[in-house]
Amino acid sequence: MTIRVLLADDQPLLRVAYKTIIDSAPDLHVVAEAATGQQAVDLARQTAPDVAIMDVRMPGLDGLAATELITADPVLAGVRVLVITTFELDEYVYRAVRAGASGFLGKGVDPQELLDAIRVVHHGDALLSPSATQALLDRYHRRPDRGPDTSVQLTVLTQREREVLTLVARGMTNTDIAGSLVISEQTAKTHIKRIMAKLNARDRAQLVVIAYESGLVQPQSQ
Repeated sequence: MTIRVLLADDQPLLRVAYKTIIDSAPDLHVVAEAATGQQAVDLARQTAPDVAIMDVRMPGLDGLAATELITADPVLAGVRVLVITTFELDEYVYRAVRAGASGFLGKGVDPQELLDAIRVVHHGDALLSPSATQALLDRYHRRPDRGPDTSVQLTVLTQREREVLTLVARGMTNTDIAGSLVISEQTAKTHIKRIMAKLNARDRAQLVVIAYESGLVQPQSQ
């Protein structure tokens, strides 16, 4: 199955470069290109891509606002957004994940990393570069208003699911989680899918947000 990709970047040269790289892969294909955030939203609604690659800084509606509009649209529920930008600043990472982005990468990634990232977010997993992950944790650590969010009902989770969610929030892969809990990797995947369903989370990135905002995991424990 071919993964259909929407490109959103205000620099034509970068769009050409991304398109060349993406279309070189037999399982990926660029279906639309946007130069602004609003164009990205409009084209997403017209073409329903599997993955939208979104720059942050674009004229008019920026990439983060466009991401939020796309992920909040029930018609576009299947679209995953991969934010890629020069600026891996903690505020951008925080806002991108809160807006519903499934991945965040710096523009310094090599071509194969970009292709792999598209595949990862398409399959429903979250992808954050190491620096972006640290930026997200730093952002939570400095939030003056951080603390338990009583609107997040973790009571629907079993004790085992809480354990799995805690490990997800600490950045562990499925393999790491399986080893830590002495379960199979498939069982770990099943737990994560059930947690997503119970908490109405799109992917692992949102699980990280929920774990911190609920108070289940504290930044100091990292």
